[in-house]
Amino acid sequence: SGSSDPYCVVKVDNEVVARTATVWKSLDPFWGEEYTLRLSHGFRSLTVYVLDEDTIGQDDVIGKVSLSRQQISAEPRGVDSWLSLAPVDPDKEVQGEIHLELQVPEQGHPRVLRCHLIEARDLAPRDLSGTSDPFARVSCCGHTLETAVIKKTRFPHWDEVLEFELAEGEPGEAVLSVEVWDWDIVGKNDFLGRVEFPLDTIRTDPTKGWFQLLPFPSTTEEHGGQLGALRLVVRLVEDRVLPPPYYQPLIQLLTEPILCPGQPPAGTALAVLEEVTSGESRQDVATKLVKIFLGQGLAVPLLDYLTARELARTTDPNTLFRSNSLASKSVEQFMKVVGLPYLHNVLKPVVNRIFEEKKYVELDPGKMELSRSRRISFKGSLSEARVQESSLELLKGYLGDIVDAIVGSVEKCPLIMRVAFKQLRRRVEERFPSAQHEEVRYFSISGFLFLRFFAPAILTPKLFSLREQHADTRTGRTLLLLAK
Repeated sequence: SGSSDPYCVVKVDNEVVARTATVWKSLDPFWGEEYTLRLSHGFRSLTVYVLDEDTIGQDDVIGKVSLSRQQISAEPRGVDSWLSLAPVDPDKEVQGEIHLELQVPEQGHPRVLRCHLIEARDLAPRDLSGTSDPFARVSCCGHTLETAVIKKTRFPHWDEVLEFELAEGEPGEAVLSVEVWDWDIVGKNDFLGRVEFPLDTIRTDPTKGWFQLLPFPSTTEEHGGQLGALRLVVRLVEDRVLPPPYYQPLIQLLTEPILCPGQPPAGTALAVLEEVTSGESRQDVATKLVKIFLGQGLAVPLLDYLTARELARTTDPNTLFRSNSLASKSVEQFMKVVGLPYLHNVLKPVVNRIFEEKKYVELDPGKMELSRSRRISFKGSLSEARVQESSLELLKGYLGDIVDAIVGSVEKCPLIMRVAFKQLRRRVEERFPSAQHEEVRYFSISGFLFLRFFAPAILTPKLFSLREQHADTRTGRTLLLLAK
C-alpha cells in the first residue's frame, strides 16, 4: 500500500522494557507515549527499535536508535532531537555478557598482560539448532590470540589465560579488544559481540567481572537517514531516596502556609516555589506537590491556596485559569491522580463503541473523501450535504451519550474532586460577586473538568489508558471532532 504500520520496542541492555501502540498506515507516525523506567544503577544502553506490524508472518524491522548511558548522562536537560535510524540485521544483534579477569603483574620483565577468559552467558543463537559454537579472539598491541571453540552452547566455559608481552614504549591510548565469534565450518564466522579496555586502566588497576557484549560501532551516519528518523526525548534522573524522617523538614516548610494560614502569603515556601518555577518544569513540580499533599491529606487545601493566589492576580474573568500556571497544572495533575478510574467509568463504553464502529465522520467539505463514501444505489454517490448530515447525526449521537454519561456520573465522581471543585466555585464567587459574572463560577470548573480532563481523554484515549492502541486515521478524526 506504500505505507507501514509502525510501532516501537524499547530495550535496556537487550531486555525489552516497553512497546508502543501501532500507528496504522502511516510513514509519519506520532506516538506521544511516555515511559518512566526504573533502571539498575549500572545499565549501559537504551535502544529503540522501529518495526512494521504484519498480520501475516513476522513483523519487519525498519531500523533502530541506540543511546549509551554516557550519551544520555552528558545532557543534563535530556536528549531531545531527531535521530537517524540505523539499519538492523536481526542476525547481527548481539547479546550476553563475558566474564574476564585482566591484570599486568608488577613483577617480571618484560611486563606481561594476562587475560583470563573465564566464561560467557546468554550469547545470541547463530545456528539452526538455536545455539552457537563460540570462541573468543583477543587483540592487543598488534597481536591476536584465540581461545578454543566450545561447540553447541550459548553459555561457554573456557577458563583460558592468554598472555601478551608489553613493550616499554607502548602508546597510552592502546586498547585490549575482546571479541566473541560463532565458529562456522562453512562460510564466515558470525560476530557475537565485543568489549574494549584501555591498556592504561589495566596497568594501574586489575579488572575483573562480567561485561556486557557490545556491537561494532554504529555506522548510522553512512546511511544518511534513508530509513527515516525517530524523535526521542530521553532524560536520565538519578534519585537518592532517603528514609521518610529526612523529608519532614521540607514537608513542614511546604505545608506551613496551609496549616498556619496567618503568614504573609508572599513569603511562604509555596509562593517562592511558584515564582521560581519555569514553564517547562511546572508540570513536574505540580505532580510532586499534588502527591506530597495527597500523602499528608492536604490536597484540597493546597489547590485552594494556589487557585486563590491566581484569582487574586486575575482581573479579567475570561482569562481565568487559561494559562499553564502552577495552580492550573496542579488541578490538572490532581484530577489525573484521583480521577482516572472515574474517567474510565464514564468514557470507556462510548470510546469503545467509536473504535468498533469505525464510522466515516467529516464536517469540513475541504477534507471530505466522497469517493470513499460512495455507495452503489439508485440515488448515485453521496453529496457533500448528505455526508455532512450523516456525520452531524453520528457526532450528536456520540456526544449525547458522552454528555449523558458525564451528567449522570455525579455519584461516581470521587468525593475529593467534588469537594475541591465546590471550594473553587466558592472562591470564584468571592472574587467576582457581581451579577454580570454569575457564569464565571461554572466556567472555572468546566474549564478544568472538560478542557483538561474529559476532552484530552477523548482526543487521545491511549494516553489515558482507555485503549491499548492509538486510533486509526478515520477514528482519530471522529475523536478530534468530538473533542472540539
